Amino acid sequence: MAPGWHTYWKFPGDAGIPTEIKWNLPAGWKVGELRWPTPLKLKEPGDIEIYGYHDEVLLTQEITPPDQLAETSVKLAAEASWLVCEKICIPGSASMQLELPVGQTNAAAQSELFARFEKLSPQPWPADSRATASWKRSGTNLELMLTGSGFDSNSAADFFPIPPPSIVVGHPVVAARAPGRVDFRIPIETSDAGASSIDGLVVLGNQENRRAWTLPAPNRIIVNSGGSTNPDSRGILRFLVLGLLGGFILNLMPCVLPVISLKIFGFMQQAGQSRKRILRSGLAFTAGIFAWFIGLAVVLILLKSAGHQITWAFQFTNPYFVLAMSAVVLVFALNLLGVFEIALPQSASRAVSGWSDRGGEAGSFFQGMFATILATPCTAPFLGTALGFAFTQSSALLLLMFAAIATGMSAPYLILCAEPRWLRFLPKPGPWMSHLKQLMGFLLLATLIFLLSVIGAERGLGAVIWTSCFLLALSLACWIKGIWWTPVNPARTRFIAGLVMALLVVTSVVYFLGGKFRATNATPAELAGSGDWKAFTPAALRAELDQDRPVFIDFTAAWCITCKFNEATVLESAAVRDAFQQRGVVKIRADWTNADPEITKMLKQFGRPGVPLYVLYPAGKSSEPIVFPELLTKRIVLDKLETIGPHVAAQ
Repeated sequence: MAPGWHTYWKFPGDAGIPTEIKWNLPAGWKVGELRWPTPLKLKEPGDIEIYGYHDEVLLTQEITPPDQLAETSVKLAAEASWLVCEKICIPGSASMQLELPVGQTNAAAQSELFARFEKLSPQPWPADSRATASWKRSGTNLELMLTGSGFDSNSAADFFPIPPPSIVVGHPVVAARAPGRVDFRIPIETSDAGASSIDGLVVLGNQENRRAWTLPAPNRIIVNSGGSTNPDSRGILRFLVLGLLGGFILNLMPCVLPVISLKIFGFMQQAGQSRKRILRSGLAFTAGIFAWFIGLAVVLILLKSAGHQITWAFQFTNPYFVLAMSAVVLVFALNLLGVFEIALPQSASRAVSGWSDRGGEAGSFFQGMFATILATPCTAPFLGTALGFAFTQSSALLLLMFAAIATGMSAPYLILCAEPRWLRFLPKPGPWMSHLKQLMGFLLLATLIFLLSVIGAERGLGAVIWTSCFLLALSLACWIKGIWWTPVNPARTRFIAGLVMALLVVTSVVYFLGGKFRATNATPAELAGSGDWKAFTPAALRAELDQDRPVFIDFTAAWCITCKFNEATVLESAAVRDAFQQRGVVKIRADWTNADPEITKMLKQFGRPGVPLYVLYPAGKSSEPIVFPELLTKRIVLDKLETIGPHVAAQ
């Protein structure tokens, strides 16, 4: 590593991400655990303590071949990812491959390097009585007492914790020293009343002369006052409340307003109907919201278990998903504008006539799902913090968080349905509602324009053109359905109309999407690097900070409505632009439209599951980055800029 830079141990401390290595080995080969040399304790400004390595580090794993090898050579491959930091942090990754001949063992070319780091490998804690360790809990501290002949008062002693997810540790300190004894005090935060010890390393000496022993926590019974285990101690209830609030605020985001307006329109139609029917409609709408959120959580859990990085709104980084959403939005809009009506066949109509009071439940369910799908590119206030926490926790907690968000989003509709008297405050049904319905159709067409802009940012202008051609053919098919494929038309007419519709859709999918659209190349979003904004790369960020310039990073995406709102109303306003210029702030735009992996790692570094994210790096090596809230105002940005003081632009 370059001087001043460092990477992280398997438990990084207050900040950081440990190095990860994933092997792709031939069948029958086995790989052991990653062996970490004894780390160093590094201090950062702001009382931040991290555990890691500088200058160089060697991480080793033992790979065992099968008993019999028929090949004359074998190929070993691995994917490595890491985070290296100085005054900024830069994520890195590499794909490595090594082909080895099958034969007798040769002396390692780097035997001296391996021997040097082997001395830094922690040793097992002595099983005999040469050294003893005892733990006890004292309020919010763990106390560790070590005794043994090696613990003389002249050698440096330290403890590196390896806590479980249910315990958050502070900075271990030496509480007392005596010949043959050293006591540590380790602050902790946990709701686990039985937590009285943790795993860790006991380290004597420092730098190259340090020695370490692994100290496993003794077996203990974990008891909670509530009778069940609590998987997180950082105030899980607080994060769930944030998820609840974030879900509620999603109803106010521009992404979902067209669909929410449709639900309010449905409430107007239901005014005066039976309370039972209104409640069923609200429950169906809520079920649609929960179905999408829980389904999305399950997909994220499966991706996480497969080793993929999981992020919020990941599906919108796939242009084919955005294309499918564009088609669905167009069909909804044409239906509202009266181009065609969605009618069940006569046999199906007769089947549901006996329970007509439930007839609107399926529509309410899909409205709930549709609203939630459109909500996912938005990161409402409170939602980013809640999701950032949930994405680092267990599968059960991730499911619980998504259920909390679904509860927050569906709460207003459940309340309205539970108290139908409140529906009296809505306007009474009348002829004006047909005009309102058409207006909602135009709002959905506005949503379609937004989705087309996302496709343009992801795949370029050509993709927008071919998508528009497909949507035109789809519109023509819907128009044919509205005129010739209705229950009042003769069977022959419906057959011909259905055949023409199928040919239109299938031909356009094969030609425009399977051929033309697929041939378009992904291009960087046009906004990145435009005007006085520079495009983000880790090297570009490092170069600016090396020159002691303040840097503002806008983590954005073309499909993020909140991002676009913040950019249009705040970041591109005259007052904020002038403030950036007066302080010589370098503006960098990190466009995550296509899920750039380098930007994904930066988001993960700041504990965010997605965009928007706004970070200000003040000038000066010791300055900590300033993180902004998801929803910006001019006052918030100007106040934060005031804290970094004036800066000479020519610098």
